[in-house]
Amino acid sequence: MAANKMNNKLDYFKMLDYTPPVLPKELEAFPDRVAEVYVGKTIFITGGSGFLGRVLIEKILRKSPDVKHIYMLLRPKKGKDPRQRVEELFNSPLFDLLKMMRGEEITKKVSCVAGDVMEPNLGLSSEDRKMLAEEVEIVFHGAATIRFDEPLRKAVLLNTRGTKYTLELAKEMKKLLVFVHISTSYCHLQEKVLYEKSYPPAANPHKIIKSVELMDEALVESVAKKILENFPNSYAYTKNLSEGLVVEFTEAGLPAMILRPSIVIPVWKEPLPGWTDNINGPTGLLIGAGKGVIRTMYCNNKGYADYLPVDICVNGILLAAWNYMYNKDFERNICHLTSSQEWQISWQEIIDVGKDIVTSDVPLNGGIWYPGGSMKTSRFLHNICTILFHWIPAYFLDAIIFLSGNKPVLCRVHDRVQKGFEVFEYYANNQWEFRNEHVHYLRKILNKRERFEYKIDGEDMDIRGYFMNCVMAARIFILKEMPESLPSAKRHMRMLYWLDWLTTLMFYGFIMWFFFNNSEFFLAVLSKISSIFFSSASAGDLTHAREAASVKDL
Repeated sequence: MAANKMNNKLDYFKMLDYTPPVLPKELEAFPDRVAEVYVGKTIFITGGSGFLGRVLIEKILRKSPDVKHIYMLLRPKKGKDPRQRVEELFNSPLFDLLKMMRGEEITKKVSCVAGDVMEPNLGLSSEDRKMLAEEVEIVFHGAATIRFDEPLRKAVLLNTRGTKYTLELAKEMKKLLVFVHISTSYCHLQEKVLYEKSYPPAANPHKIIKSVELMDEALVESVAKKILENFPNSYAYTKNLSEGLVVEFTEAGLPAMILRPSIVIPVWKEPLPGWTDNINGPTGLLIGAGKGVIRTMYCNNKGYADYLPVDICVNGILLAAWNYMYNKDFERNICHLTSSQEWQISWQEIIDVGKDIVTSDVPLNGGIWYPGGSMKTSRFLHNICTILFHWIPAYFLDAIIFLSGNKPVLCRVHDRVQKGFEVFEYYANNQWEFRNEHVHYLRKILNKRERFEYKIDGEDMDIRGYFMNCVMAARIFILKEMPESLPSAKRHMRMLYWLDWLTTLMFYGFIMWFFFNNSEFFLAVLSKISSIFFSSASAGDLTHAREAASVKDL
């Protein structure tokens, strides 16, 4: 089994023509000041088991193997204790390059602290709390629910109250150098141009926390719309409140900074191109379209979203924290990790490139229809297409699946797609500008080696190559479709192409046949309409003539 897994990984690397990055010899003479600042440091990370958190841990260990220790806040999950979850964390292919470079022993530098961001005081034991207060020098707070449809009460307790408790813990840390709060660039949505500065929170975070603590979930949900006001979801609202807390503690003397990443998407360059553990953002769109499930979207196709590959985001986090600690640059304590000031990829470009990839180079297994459809700027037309091309086929195919003795799935899939659309549409049909002058400053103060090791630009970005890696990685690590199944997937895609072409031909043929066989009826209808129109026009002309004659007589 292990040999098969390794062969699959080798096939994956071969298909991507991927080789691990190697520092050019001419850059070895330059110091890596970023790596040096983390040497001998004890780090505490919340959200370390998440998508961004895992890439952050991997990068720290790979570039700063002499880091003293990393503590992760972890809760028991699905019957597994925190220690088991740490072991599973390092079984991910994301850490293969790290193990190859630093050996298996490097993983012992990471251990867990049992706790839960949802619990009062993070659910920490008094012993663990004391240990963290004595040892930790750097905090990366990234724990948050990223579900946009999360009930408001849970989102407040996890995102906002969890931040408050983490800040209170950091205040007790005797050696604290910096508290890094991972926020989002989409938490001040009323600002169409967002600057790297603090903004007043939408409400008093302490009062909101206290209110939801006193109410049950049903009661909070009954007033959620009134509380959220102009915020589209609980995620944006609670992250907004969280920033208010960080600013409050910073003004009270805590060495803290706020980083605002935009939409974080799969790995671009290292350690594993295309890797992700979720289907958020464009990856979900590519999978849905590639399977032939998504046929229509309500979206301004000329608009764009702000995307940032997770490895570039992590580099930005490490550099911003380094600049704060090493250069004592306390003024640049709010930083945007965004791309739209330099790169603007429209929704239409994403769809066009994605369709080309999933129909030719990397098709997905078991597609139900040939990828197609389009974006609609009319909600009415989109809703009609949703009924015709999403729901009717879903019910029809689910009926066939049910009659064959299997469990229907397509209606459930489309229900999830519909919920995803509700979130997607707000962001796809609005536009924001995120100013990121601080990243430009960081680029200027890095030496040549640091610019290579901690890339925070997109100068050599190949959009098509990147998305092809994303689809391939999703195929292997999310859908569990190995490279050896590609030939059969391509044959299936060709069959779907001809089936789609034949169905389209039959549809238009039926329309022509229907009109031809009912031509007399339609001609009679057209004649009737024409007669009504022309009689109305004639009556109008006669009226105008009479009015003109009357005027002349006068």
